[in-house]
Amino acid sequence: CLLLPRRQKKTASHAVTELENTKDCSQAGKPLLCPSHPTEELQLFCERCDQPVCRDCVLGRHRQHPCDFTGNVIHRHGDALRELLKSSQQHMDTLEDVLSQVDEMGSAVHGRAEAVAAEICLFARGYVKAIEEHRDRLLKQLEDLKVQKENLLHLQKAQLQQLLQDMRTGVEFTEHLLMSGSDVEILITKGVVSSRLTKLNSVAYSTHPSVDDRIQFSPHERAGQCCGYEVFGVILSKVVDPARCILQGEDLHSARQSQLSGFTLLCKDTMGERMGRGGEAVQVTITHKDKRDCAVKPTVCDNGDGTYCISYSPEEPGLYAVCVCVKGQHVQGSPFTLMVKHKFREHQGVFHCCTFCSSGGQKAARCACGGTMPGGYQGCGHGHKGHPGCHHWSCCGQVKESSECSCGPPSDTSQRSLLRTVAL
Repeated sequence: CLLLPRRQKKTASHAVTELENTKDCSQAGKPLLCPSHPTEELQLFCERCDQPVCRDCVLGRHRQHPCDFTGNVIHRHGDALRELLKSSQQHMDTLEDVLSQVDEMGSAVHGRAEAVAAEICLFARGYVKAIEEHRDRLLKQLEDLKVQKENLLHLQKAQLQQLLQDMRTGVEFTEHLLMSGSDVEILITKGVVSSRLTKLNSVAYSTHPSVDDRIQFSPHERAGQCCGYEVFGVILSKVVDPARCILQGEDLHSARQSQLSGFTLLCKDTMGERMGRGGEAVQVTITHKDKRDCAVKPTVCDNGDGTYCISYSPEEPGLYAVCVCVKGQHVQGSPFTLMVKHKFREHQGVFHCCTFCSSGGQKAARCACGGTMPGGYQGCGHGHKGHPGCHHWSCCGQVKESSECSCGPPSDTSQRSLLRTVAL
């Protein structure tokens, strides 16, 4: 009631008394009377109803209930209350500890939040600084690129103006000579004039500006790290030059039937430097030279670093024409021819030193090396005629174990002899 405002009707008239005073009042010795029988004292206790009763109550509605004097049951019920009291006190201690921990955790959360807020502010300041430095670096790079392109254009312009001036002077002099000069004067000066005009006409010059205006900003491309932060956004100024792109790979001009092969396209810019990024439009066609309806569908894989892997699997042997284009223009070395060989022929024989050893001394065992031995042996032996002096294949005579078989389909007789040799 003390915690509630006094102006509330329910608590305005309540009187507050110290607990010690109420304890003294309870020990004053006044008997407690039965609410149902005001003249009777509560001296008995009903076990079933769990409440004190008087004698009239026992004779009335508690007639059949087990009852006993309060002095006899007070110890048992008091012990139970004391146990509950002890348990409640333990819970109170636990609650106080938990409340203390909650207060400590609240302080810890507050402190940790302030520390993280400081970290966020520090991170944000560093990130902003990194972005600003990256911005300045990009602007400096852009300015350098602009100056470089402008200088190249100024140089080209000066060279073209000088060449134009020289040509204009030579043309005007020649026109004046042809119109006003005498025959003798023309014949005397024609050598010098002709040499001058020929030299001017032989001067090589580009019919296009030496640079282009391709300057792009890619905000989503990674730009590395700045001040320890990863930043995005790069300036793209390189332009792919198909004439400078090159083809690489061992399988560039040869392949095997039904075998996966491929080569690599390396894209370069107008200055001959590697592009370093992907995204170019690469078209590759592989067509059979003798069979127009026979074409191979290649797969182009963009590696994202300026290189492109082209893989294919030809089904028919023969000579193919390969065209590799970037932005609709042939790259360096395109088109080129591709020879597709037949499938790799596996050896059908045995890799042995001689037929005498591998067949267990069979006289009818033959070998593709053509060797024979005295005594009616059809195959080769150590040191005898036809023996190549090293291990070789019995089917074709090849001396390399990992080589391709060079013999055609064997006849029935040789096949039977060969199989017998293999089995033995």
